[in-house]
Amino acid sequence: MKFPDSFLDEIRARLPVSAVVSRRVPLKRAGREWKGLSPFNPEKTPSFTVNDQKGFYHCFSSGKHGDIFGFVMDTEGLSFPEAVEKLAGDAGLPMPKPDPQYERVAKERLGLFEALEAATVFFEEQLKSGVGREALAYAERRGLSPNTLKDFRIGFAPNSKDALKGTLIKRGFTEAQLLDAGLVVKPDDGRAAYDRFRHRLTIPIADAKGRVIAFGARALDAATEPKYLNSPETRLFDKGSMVFNFARARNAAFDKSELIVVEGYMDVIALTQAGFHHVVATLGTAFTERQMDQLWLLAPEPIICFDGDRAGEAAATRAIDRMVPNLREGHSFRFAFLPEGSDPDDLVRNEGPAAFAQCLTEARPLIDVLWRRECGARTLDTPERRAALEGRLEHLLATIGNARVKDHYRREVKNRLWALWRETGKRGGAPVKPSSPSAGARSLPSAHGFAITIILALAHHPWLLDHFAEEVAGLEIRQKQLAEILSLLTRTIFAHPGIGREILAERMRESSHARLFDLLDRSSAFKRVAFLQTDTPAAEVEEQFAELIFRWTTLKLLDKEVQEAALDLSNVSETEYEQFVLMQQQVANAGLRHASDDAGERDSARRFQETIARLKSENIGGHRGARSERRPDRR
Repeated sequence: MKFPDSFLDEIRARLPVSAVVSRRVPLKRAGREWKGLSPFNPEKTPSFTVNDQKGFYHCFSSGKHGDIFGFVMDTEGLSFPEAVEKLAGDAGLPMPKPDPQYERVAKERLGLFEALEAATVFFEEQLKSGVGREALAYAERRGLSPNTLKDFRIGFAPNSKDALKGTLIKRGFTEAQLLDAGLVVKPDDGRAAYDRFRHRLTIPIADAKGRVIAFGARALDAATEPKYLNSPETRLFDKGSMVFNFARARNAAFDKSELIVVEGYMDVIALTQAGFHHVVATLGTAFTERQMDQLWLLAPEPIICFDGDRAGEAAATRAIDRMVPNLREGHSFRFAFLPEGSDPDDLVRNEGPAAFAQCLTEARPLIDVLWRRECGARTLDTPERRAALEGRLEHLLATIGNARVKDHYRREVKNRLWALWRETGKRGGAPVKPSSPSAGARSLPSAHGFAITIILALAHHPWLLDHFAEEVAGLEIRQKQLAEILSLLTRTIFAHPGIGREILAERMRESSHARLFDLLDRSSAFKRVAFLQTDTPAAEVEEQFAELIFRWTTLKLLDKEVQEAALDLSNVSETEYEQFVLMQQQVANAGLRHASDDAGERDSARRFQETIARLKSENIGGHRGARSERRPDRR
């Protein structure tokens, strides 16, 4: 219903913001404003302000801002029409009269509400009567107490085709109303309408105001299918928009700033009886946008409970794909996985409430579950598989509708990919070989010089990290200070997509590594390297950076092989010795020492040349001859 602006303004005029807010938040006068502790976040120093003159409240800790209608909606989980109705009553204003068409529809809906309420009373009476003994015994076996049966208005539908229909018609309801309410079924072949629910335990499903709008019913006969039967969708009941136990859980969820979401109403009933009053259910449906909106009315990060088996994992996977596009600032979900083979009802009955509470404390944020889904059981040992992972993540994040949330998810995923590529690199990830050699990158520095070159390349060309994140993550920088600078540099680039070199340099000079970074950036002789210059064409920069990483990684692999071979030179044949010399020559050719390298460091070529000279001086030939005597010459 649309409310006239004059009516809303009259409510605001009669109810100062401080009067509405002070019902939930103790306020103290601070000049022209009021101050208090945030009702949205725990805090010790007041950051919540109210200004009656301007007619709004503002919470600095959460960023929430609004008028009296917004405050009631945020703190009590009401929709806008419900908030208007509540505040109009507080202000002593009658609600505006709807138009005739609306009045007719409202009267018809009222008739459906009355029919469903009458059906609820009928089912309750049947449970308490003699015909309900079997249903009552079943409820007791499920551990449901008399108080729980009363609180949830649980009843029994007798095994009769027209027991409910006949009773309600006698009370003045029409068959058309019972059909519209989903209480009876009319066969297509012209036979008489009959009761929808028969020989079942009935659980009323209420709307946000606590009015019965539908039923869920559990079969008492093990052979009856389906085991659980819900009302059909009607003018009152839209399953995709429904959250079971919303009205009852609302206050408890606000008080705890937490909401538990399970799959079915029997889980809700069992958990409520066990002391978890802030629990609701989605009635087994996949999460819809409307359901998420309702859940977020009660808590910013509801905890979704899944069984700890494959079915639970599959349900979580489906839920993630539906949730991600609807994420918004300050609103997400957490996931709690129960022990395998247990549902919430089983867990609290068999192991007690503490076991379920422990599962809640271990709930993981959506990003963790998403990451585990994409990476957990996948092998990422080839570039193609790693590229596929990035593609899946990019596709999923592109569906996020909120631009700010999307930006932060992309940063978080980039950071996680960075850490994953580092781990993959440590396990032997293959380097990326450039398409063609470049003369400008043939001169290879030492480990110290290599680290400086990588740092300066990223500092002058931050965009390189978008193309070489995996390769840079796999680099092993042993000098602690340089490793820390490289880590800070990459984190800063990831945290600020598209950052320019000037702003990046400012951020680095604001850090604890400012002095060393400034020294490298302003006076390092490595700045003379061509592709580090800011005016070098991007294609040339990318090509030479790729070759530098490839040649360095290749050199390290050859270095390791030569060192291992050198340790056993005394036990080699002529052919094996020639292979060793060839391998050493490959290392020497991989790159010569850069002119600006540290005086104390030697390049690989010189290091291995000295190794050969030393070994020769120790009469290696004699050793080779001795080896030949021990083993026949195969030439």
